[in-house]
Amino acid sequence: MRISELSERTGVSSASIKYYTREGLLPAGERTGYNSTAYDESHVARLRLIRALIDTGGLTVAAAGKVIAAIDDPDIVLDHVFGIAQQSVPRDATPPSAAAIEQVHAIMRERGWATVPQNPGIPLAAGVLDDLAMTRTDLSTVLPRYAEAIDMIAEADLDAVAASGDRDQMAEAVVVGIVLGDVLLAGLRRIAQESHTHRRYRGGVVPCQDHETDETTETKESS
Repeated sequence: MRISELSERTGVSSASIKYYTREGLLPAGERTGYNSTAYDESHVARLRLIRALIDTGGLTVAAAGKVIAAIDDPDIVLDHVFGIAQQSVPRDATPPSAAAIEQVHAIMRERGWATVPQNPGIPLAAGVLDDLAMTRTDLSTVLPRYAEAIDMIAEADLDAVAASGDRDQMAEAVVVGIVLGDVLLAGLRRIAQESHTHRRYRGGVVPCQDHETDETTETKESS
């Protein structure tokens, strides 16, 4: 397919396609003439991955490039791909407090989690605990339950990776699971929270929703 068709199928502009190729995120197409290039389904799949990493995952182009390079390098073992993907996810630059770090380490010891000291999840979780402490919200009583749930999710992540097939598919599954999995879990959590709220406080009854916008309501009131 020509670049115009690739752009139409993926929703990525021709200029962006050329940019991603120059930056090494997207393999070059096959030259079929002086001023023409052909692309195939692998380019469609790669562009969708690139946009998912950047648009949904919030990665910069440079960070997405590092992650994709790790996927494409057969000499990088999967646990290193995990590390590269984890380090690429945006996070708060403010160092967390020692007390919050110790809280996280306590949960790690309780669950038997072993990681390298620079695992980005440690300062990420500790930073959230610091923010919660400033709002006078204490999560210490529910942290063990959160950790138990996360253990199950982490096992499910690895099961999904193992079921992917060959090394390239497994590496891509690693990246998708880390970068996009956080967004997916946030969405599912919000759904479950509302459902459990209705069960607990409304006897399972879902309240009716007014789908009219404020603008529509104001128009009706003024007419």
